[in-house]
Amino acid sequence: MFQLGKTIVSEEILKNEFVCNLTACHGACCVDGDAGAPLLESETTILEEIYQKVKPFLRPEGIAAIEEQGTWVIGTDGTLETPLIDNKDCAYVIFDGKTALCGIEQAYSQGEVSWKKPVSCHLYPIRVKDFSEFAAVNYDEWEICDPACSLGKELEVPVYKFVKEALIRRFGENWYSELEKVAEDFKSGK
Repeated sequence: MFQLGKTIVSEEILKNEFVCNLTACHGACCVDGDAGAPLLESETTILEEIYQKVKPFLRPEGIAAIEEQGTWVIGTDGTLETPLIDNKDCAYVIFDGKTALCGIEQAYSQGEVSWKKPVSCHLYPIRVKDFSEFAAVNYDEWEICDPACSLGKELEVPVYKFVKEALIRRFGENWYSELEKVAEDFKSGK
């Protein structure tokens, strides 16, 4: 672990390699698990504001879940998260064949909304836990992502580089530049 500004960062994001491999996992992270995607408080307002524009991209069961539960929910551990369909799929999930995709991201790519998706989804496999004085930035290892780890290793892409855009979105350009310096020192053994 190392400190970077007001974050405590796991060295795992420097050591491990990762590139999503949707042909192998089919987007299992959007349909497996026992909770929705973690949300920042500011993202709950965004979801409320964009829902009507995203709705045409969603599946009927996703729409039903959202209209029953709301555009966001408070999870069992008290965190803000996306609602689920029958305690499984994220309500915003859509499918291309058997591959899970994000309905919000689909609306974004078609120019209907200007918000790509929750930053926690964009950051995955990194998970951020906010505390009062700092944020913990950790690598979340999950066996459904084994194909992504294999592809990352093959392509030699460290986790922090794979999620560069999302890290900049969450922490800013300066923070990411500092992370790159730490990564260079880490790589050279300093």
